[in-house]
Amino acid sequence: MKTSIARLTSRIAERFPSARRMPEPLKRLLRRYLLDGSSSGARTRTGTNDAAYASRLAAEKQIFEDQVEVNDLPAIFHYWSNTYLRPKLERFGFSDPDGFFATFLARSVHDHQGTTARFASVGAGNCDTEVRVAKRLLDLGVRDFTIECIDINATMLARGHALAEEAGVGAHIRTHETDFNAWKPSPGSFAAIMANQSLHHVVQLETLFDAITRGLDDDGRFLTSDMIGRNGHMRWPEALAIVDEFWRELPEAYRWNRQLKRHEASHGNWDCSGEGFEGIRAQDILPLLVERFDFEFFLGYGNVIDPFVDRSFGGHFDPDREWDRDFIDRVHARDEAEMLAGTIKPTHIMAAMRKRPFAGTCAHLPGLPPAQCVRDPRA
Repeated sequence: MKTSIARLTSRIAERFPSARRMPEPLKRLLRRYLLDGSSSGARTRTGTNDAAYASRLAAEKQIFEDQVEVNDLPAIFHYWSNTYLRPKLERFGFSDPDGFFATFLARSVHDHQGTTARFASVGAGNCDTEVRVAKRLLDLGVRDFTIECIDINATMLARGHALAEEAGVGAHIRTHETDFNAWKPSPGSFAAIMANQSLHHVVQLETLFDAITRGLDDDGRFLTSDMIGRNGHMRWPEALAIVDEFWRELPEAYRWNRQLKRHEASHGNWDCSGEGFEGIRAQDILPLLVERFDFEFFLGYGNVIDPFVDRSFGGHFDPDREWDRDFIDRVHARDEAEMLAGTIKPTHIMAAMRKRPFAGTCAHLPGLPPAQCVRDPRA
C-alpha cells in the first residue's frame, strides 16, 4: 500500500504540478482518479467519478441558479474603486473591467481584419459582462466579432441569451452549455478567450489552460479579471495580521457578517470553498499563468482592503461618513505600501496574455510585474 501511495504521489506531481498546494480533499480526488485510470464508465464530464466533485458541482449550480445579479457590491466598494483603482486603470487607457476586455478584444479584431473574430468567454454565467462588452465594441465601431459564452448553468445562459437580444447584441452573442473543466475547443479556433471572475471556480486549472492554449490561434489573446489570493479567499498569515490590526478599530456594529448572519469578534478568515467551487484553487491561478503564458498587460491590486469593501462587511460603511472614508483610505494606504514592499501580494489581477513565444513587452505598474506578485504558499 505504501508503494502504491508513493507511486500515486509521483504521478500526481507529474500530471498536476500545483497539486502540492491543493486542499487535502482535492488530493484525495486526484488519487481516486489516477487509481481508476480509464476503467470506469461512470465518470462526470471532468474525467472523474468522485462523488465529492458531483456534490460540489450540484452546490455550485444551486448557488447561482437564481442569482440574476452576481456582481452587486456595496457602495463603499465603489468609493474605493473609483478613488484608487480607476486611476490605475486609466494609466493604461480604460477605466473599468469592461473597458479592459473591450480594449483588448478590439485589438484582436484589428489583428484579424478581413475575418469575423471569434471570441470565447469561459464561465460566462448570465453573460452580463459579455453583453456590455459587445455593446462597447459596437460603440467603438467594431462589428466583425462573436462571443461564445460558455457555462455549465443552462438557466443562467438562457438569461444571457434574453439579455443579449434585449440589448440589441444578439447577433454577436452565442451560448454553449458545458463544464469548462472538460472544454475542448478546436485548435486555433479563437482570436481571444476571456475569463471574467471565473478562474477561481475551476478545479482543473491545468486542463483549462491547456484547452485555452490549444483554442487560441497563433496571435490569440487570453484575457482575465480574477481573484488570486489564498484558496477559499482566505488571508495569508502576513495579511491577516494587518486585517486584525484594523479590525480592532471597527465599531461593534460593523463586525456583523451580513452573509453568514453572525457577529465576528475577530476576522474569521473563513474558507469560502467548503461547498461549491468558490476560490477552490485561487492561489494556483497566477503561478500557472506565469508558467504557461507571456504577458502583454498585467495589473495586480488589492489585499488587506478586501474584507472591508466586500459583501460581508462593506455594507456597514457609508461613503458619506467622514470616519468611514478615512478608515478605508488608511487601509488602502497600508495595503499599497505593504504590496510595494513585498510583504503581501495582490489578491486581484487583470491580465492580457499571449501564447508563447510573444516578442512584445508587458505593461504593468512599477514594482508589480506578474512574477513579483506570486505568493509562495511555502513561505
